[in-house]
Amino acid sequence: MRLFSGKIPIISEEIVRTLIEDSDIETDAREEVRLDIEAVLKEYLRQDRGVLEEAKTRMEVRSLPYSQLGKMKTAVARERQIPIGEDMLPYLLDQLLTMLFHSSNVEEIFAEDTTLRKKMTKIMKRHLDVEGELDQEVRSKIKNLQEGTATFEIEYQRVMNDIKRKKRLT
Repeated sequence: MRLFSGKIPIISEEIVRTLIEDSDIETDAREEVRLDIEAVLKEYLRQDRGVLEEAKTRMEVRSLPYSQLGKMKTAVARERQIPIGEDMLPYLLDQLLTMLFHSSNVEEIFAEDTTLRKKMTKIMKRHLDVEGELDQEVRSKIKNLQEGTATFEIEYQRVMNDIKRKKRLT
């Protein structure tokens, strides 16, 4: 699971639309609520980028190979208490619920926390599981190359970047 910056407006709009249409929340400032949700998601991305940059800096200082990036990023995220990977979704849902309950743009919340969480989880999962779809699309375009070779890896990254750019995920 990964949150792409290009998906943030789509996710925000869908969450607001679903919660309002289902009468889970009441607001006269729909656009402001959408912007509040976007702010929560963008802040998470900012923190995630900070963790990645710190991990890269530490690796450079210690002269560690690039293969250690995942471990270093996990260590930095743990230090900063920022969930990454599979732990990201529950954290984001908690942040979104807190924002909804404290936002001056939301007049009333009629649904239970669990109901809001289930609805937002469904929306978030649909948009965060994009990587698997991207992988399948990339592999279908480079199926003539032998997996595991340097040529495959280089072409995989090139095609992946092209697809992400076309779909505005970067």
